Amino acid sequence: MRVAFARLHPEACLPQRMSAEAAGLDLSACLGVGGSIELPPGGRTLVPTGLQLQLPAGYEGQVRPRSGLALRHGITVLNAPGTIDADYRGELSVLLVNLGAEPFVVRHGDRVAQLVIGAVVMAEPCEVEAAEPSRADGRGAGGYGSTGGFGQGR
Repeated sequence: MRVAFARLHPEACLPQRMSAEAAGLDLSACLGVGGSIELPPGGRTLVPTGLQLQLPAGYEGQVRPRSGLALRHGITVLNAPGTIDADYRGELSVLLVNLGAEPFVVRHGDRVAQLVIGAVVMAEPCEVEAAEPSRADGRGAGGYGSTGGFGQGR
């Protein structure tokens, strides 16, 4: 499947797949050559990519963190995964947050997130009097941790 990207800025980097079977395309910061943003601990910022995305109808883009940035620096995508709808035509930007203990500098061209493209089921909501009982034994209305978890034999 081909996905169209338009450069809104001549110095914008097109997304890159960093291995043959990588699910995501790496997104790079477009801050102008020599440009940078310092992200303090606990800070958040919207990082532009300089790109416009044109997804086919029935697909979405999911902006996800890069695992290396999260592990080494505590940098992640705040609203992960951020959803890009097929009808959005604005600049693709990445909402980063610094959960680390040190300031982090984002420089022009740095790979800051990854974009995964996926098919979307266009569900149509309908109202019912009551939901049918769960088919799962014992689950019912049990919420967080109701099927076991930490300290419960996992």
